[in-house]
Amino acid sequence: MVTKTNEQALEACIEKALTGTCRGQLKLDGLSVAEANEQYRSGHLYWLGDSGDFDREFTIDRRHFWNFLEGTQAEELAKIKDRPNWQRLILERLSRKIEKDGILKVLKGGLRIDDAHLTLLYCQPYNTINPEVAKLFEQNIFSVTRQVHYSQADPLKSIDMVIFINGIAVATFELKNAWTGQSTYHAMKQYREDRDPNEPLLQFGRCLVHFAVDTDDVYMTTRLDGKKTNFLPFNKGYNHGKGNPPNPAGHKTSYLWQEILTRQSLANIIEHFAKLVGEKESDPLKKKTLYFPRYHQLEVVRNLLTDVRQRGVGQTYLIQHSAGSGKSNSITWTAYQLIEVYTKEGNKPVFDSVVVVTDRKVLDKQLKNNIKQFSEVKNIVAHATSSQELKLALESGKKVIITTIQKFPFIVDGIADLSDKRFAVIIDEAHSSQSGSAADNLNRTLGADEDEVQDAILEIMKKRKMRDNASYFAFTATPKNATLERFGEETAEGKFVPFHLYSMKQAIEEGFILDVLANYTTYKSYYEIQKSILENPLFDSAKAQKKLRAYVEAHKETIAVKADIMVSHFLEQVVGPKKLKGQAKGMVVTRNIETAIRYYFAVRDTLKGQPFKAMIAFSGKKKVDGIEYTEETINGFPSKDIEEKFNTDEYRLLVVANKYLTGFDQPKLSAMYVDKKLQGVLAVQALSRLNRCCHALNKRTEDVFILDFFNSTNDIKEAFDPFYTATSLSRATDVNVLHDVREKLDAVGVYEWEEVEAFCTLYFSNAEAEQLSPIIDACAARFDHELELEDDEKADFKIKAKQFVKIYAQLACIMSFNNIKWEKLHWFLKFLIPKLKIKDKDKDTLDELLESVDLSTYGLERVKLKERIGLDASDSELDPQNPNPRGVHGGDEPKDPLDEIIKAFNERWFAGWEATPEEQRIKFINIAQHVVNNPNYKTQVVDNQDEQNRRIALEKLINNAVSQERKRELDLYKRYAQDPEFKRAFDSSIMRILASQEMSKVVVESAVR
Repeated sequence: MVTKTNEQALEACIEKALTGTCRGQLKLDGLSVAEANEQYRSGHLYWLGDSGDFDREFTIDRRHFWNFLEGTQAEELAKIKDRPNWQRLILERLSRKIEKDGILKVLKGGLRIDDAHLTLLYCQPYNTINPEVAKLFEQNIFSVTRQVHYSQADPLKSIDMVIFINGIAVATFELKNAWTGQSTYHAMKQYREDRDPNEPLLQFGRCLVHFAVDTDDVYMTTRLDGKKTNFLPFNKGYNHGKGNPPNPAGHKTSYLWQEILTRQSLANIIEHFAKLVGEKESDPLKKKTLYFPRYHQLEVVRNLLTDVRQRGVGQTYLIQHSAGSGKSNSITWTAYQLIEVYTKEGNKPVFDSVVVVTDRKVLDKQLKNNIKQFSEVKNIVAHATSSQELKLALESGKKVIITTIQKFPFIVDGIADLSDKRFAVIIDEAHSSQSGSAADNLNRTLGADEDEVQDAILEIMKKRKMRDNASYFAFTATPKNATLERFGEETAEGKFVPFHLYSMKQAIEEGFILDVLANYTTYKSYYEIQKSILENPLFDSAKAQKKLRAYVEAHKETIAVKADIMVSHFLEQVVGPKKLKGQAKGMVVTRNIETAIRYYFAVRDTLKGQPFKAMIAFSGKKKVDGIEYTEETINGFPSKDIEEKFNTDEYRLLVVANKYLTGFDQPKLSAMYVDKKLQGVLAVQALSRLNRCCHALNKRTEDVFILDFFNSTNDIKEAFDPFYTATSLSRATDVNVLHDVREKLDAVGVYEWEEVEAFCTLYFSNAEAEQLSPIIDACAARFDHELELEDDEKADFKIKAKQFVKIYAQLACIMSFNNIKWEKLHWFLKFLIPKLKIKDKDKDTLDELLESVDLSTYGLERVKLKERIGLDASDSELDPQNPNPRGVHGGDEPKDPLDEIIKAFNERWFAGWEATPEEQRIKFINIAQHVVNNPNYKTQVVDNQDEQNRRIALEKLINNAVSQERKRELDLYKRYAQDPEFKRAFDSSIMRILASQEMSKVVVESAVR
């Protein structure tokens, strides 16, 4: 017989897996459906359904619906049977409830009619305490029916497969087979174009989910909406990307019917994952969102729960989930299901409470709302905003407590002895909240204090190590080496890997986030500086070059040129009606607050006449040019309103200094203008602000732009590569670095060990601060004066002290060693370091350098236009932190005359064309001279009071000047004529030159002539 590879063959495959047989087998065996159900429905399998039993009006399988109620709740039915036409009465009541509240609430809450209550789904048992619960669950009738004729308007239309629970439809399937030239694309097209969402079975809330399935892929949706239907992939992923891996035992998609659709699994999804959520509980059904978990969300939560059930409390878990993974929902599901996990013996909960810790206020609020909405049990969630609230929540037995990492330093001391409790601690974005004193406080919170000094120190060490009465669940998209070592799983080879992975590559390929590196444009600055003094002093070359670049890039004229390019690009390429329906927004990323303020004013001035404005975001106060600024004084509204205001049409550009580079979720953000060094995790997090999809505004990858004025494409690739697929740590940190660093610290003589002992004795006895100060001050005085240390030696000591504190704080959380001297030195140095004052010997001379130079020429050349930065798809392996003691480099740094520093600087950065700096300068001056000599220059530019008209006139004059020089400067002419962005940058540079003092003299002379 020829192998069947058509659509019906896939139907039969799924049907046999779920029921133990299929209709083709029934014919061979001569069995009816009823006989087959009795014979094959063993091992917790499905019942076979018959299409003829489907009720199109009420979307039920009549046979199984009534068999379930008669077989399990005859007494409740008896309360209704005396009513005329009682069966239709039940069905009408059921249909109205589903139309009002959705299938999920009806399945879980049952149906009340008069004084009868009908249970429609028996839940699975959480534990083994009550065996009766397990027996009731087995009475549920899970059934599957092929070719269901669902349509009231067209009786011939059928859906390939429908799953019912106790006769109530919960899922539909359109099946395709790739070998017949059909795929999930055609299944989704069929749902969108040939399945009327107004038919009862397909109305929103009637079924939990609709699957489009072929032998390779699975897609799903919870809301059919014609051509606007949005399907999500429900695939495992393959090679850290989209799709599914080859399956040696069958179809790639067999996990759907072998794992996901089993009776236990589907019931678990209904009870613990699927959720109907609205902004308000009173919202009508159509305004709500029905959540059905994606595959990786379901997998990570179930894997975590299984591991907790097997291994109990005291474990660590690292979940590396990319942006776009639905991390908030994954955390929510994990949080409220952890409180329902029972030990493997099944007689008591593993955890007393779950603490959700986040360092983002927006997510903190989002998680609080999510968990409250997802939890079926009321009054189990608390939100701690103070030490008293957290203390009360823990002591009163609240099951889920949400707080921020910033709260812990302030609330630790107010928490009672909770070492007899067992906690699950979920940390969002673990890399930013897993180190330093905040994490120390978090671990210290979960145990008791002791009075004896030695015992107290040992207890603190034990507490900083992951406590035995707590398990830690760390979610992050970008794990650092320390995060991997603290929370990751150690392999047999000594590597550290995440417990679960949903990669950036998979999120991009599945369409949950956009590829922010697809349209990456880089700019290279070119400029020339001149000496403004006669002397030729000596400076440290390396530091001078760095200082000079910072000076030039932060110069007012430089910022004005770049701001002009940014705004021009934004107006021409981003805000048009074809981009996000005219609602696209941009962000300008600057290196510091002063630069941000200068950028804001430059952007504001360039935006004059536009129907929208820019705003700024930075922390604290900053004095620039003698004026003190804050966010509020510049923006004209409170800081708390920034996100809300930025979401309106009134504001389109946001200038930032560090703020909003992480944790900021604005789907309309489409362009980023970067003038700041970005590397490592910060680069990934900052640029990923652009990756949010916005289906309502049809945001696509081609709508996302990055213009980078500071970093090269290689810099960005190097930052993103480690987090594109799987991230692991090659080996553990070498603890012996602490021996080496301590030996070097001891040898300097800043402290005597007796002082360390005395300090710790007082500190751990809760002594007053004034008792601690004399010890620290004595050591600081020794550091400042008595030891007669050179500046480099002081700097070296402070660097090593900081290194010791940082490494010990991280290692103490994961290592089992008990070195009490390290612990004492750790606490002593934490208080000593702030008192150690070191002098930057080059600061004054480098400040003098900036007073010795002037910026004479500045321009920008676009290096890469919309380049796609390709990332490495292989797994990335990080190394542990540097095991070598750090310190100041020895020896004198080379000193060079100012002339040579400026020459080297110009040769490096003034590289717009292949010419010497002087030749380049001449090119600019020649074009500017042509402009000035034009007879229209004075009337159209100099005497013109209308800024916009003056600018338009200048652009025309510059264009004429370049044309006049085209024979001598053919390369310049070609680039100017063919590249609009180069033209803008060149025009801005010429305008700046014309505004300089040197050209002002020429203008005056021309006017006289």
